[in-house]
Amino acid sequence: MKNYKHIFFDLDHTIWDFDKNAEETLHELYILHRLGEVGLPPANVFIETYTRNNHKLWAQYHIGEISKDELREARFKRTFIELGLHPDIIPVDFEDAYVKLCPTKTNLFPHAHETLQYLQGKYTLHLISNGFKESQQLKIAGTNLAGYFQHIIVSEDVGVNKPDKAIFEYALNLAGTSKQESIMIGDSLEADVYGALNFGMDAIYFNPFEAPKPDDVPLQITHLKELTLLL
Repeated sequence: MKNYKHIFFDLDHTIWDFDKNAEETLHELYILHRLGEVGLPPANVFIETYTRNNHKLWAQYHIGEISKDELREARFKRTFIELGLHPDIIPVDFEDAYVKLCPTKTNLFPHAHETLQYLQGKYTLHLISNGFKESQQLKIAGTNLAGYFQHIIVSEDVGVNKPDKAIFEYALNLAGTSKQESIMIGDSLEADVYGALNFGMDAIYFNPFEAPKPDDVPLQITHLKELTLLL
């Protein structure tokens, strides 16, 4: 490995276990809003459908095809309609309830704190997130992650999302470092890995579900603790 000095992490799906936290939240909201009583299928089907729609919409958001407001408006509406709920009886406050509750969940990927403590002793760590600013602040505060990172860069503050080269340029300038001294770690091939590689910065693909690795992706890990051996 190169003599890196700065490591840039993604947050959602890389350190903060987005899917696990969302699943917990949706189970609670399914019961609270009595969704089974209005004709929706069981909670697990509702969650699977939402997760699929949410992932598609986030992929569009990453590349600038839709806005934050469009994402938030569409993800539950699309899910409810797909599952047969009439638009007139869709719970109007469901999105707001989700946005308030989900960021308070505290599930991280295994060995997150242990790995970050190790890396902090050798490198300067930073976060680059496409997530929404108010949500990311809650997630970081609730999981005691802030102390690991010198800079926390949220795309809303920069005005562009990963994989846009401008956000990587902004992050390196803020950190006072160069591409050669830096590496990006994240779960999104499009936003994190190819975003960094196309910018000219090394990257490690976090692939906890062991999806097939593209040949042009040089490095991957399936557990965060692997970073203590690589770096």
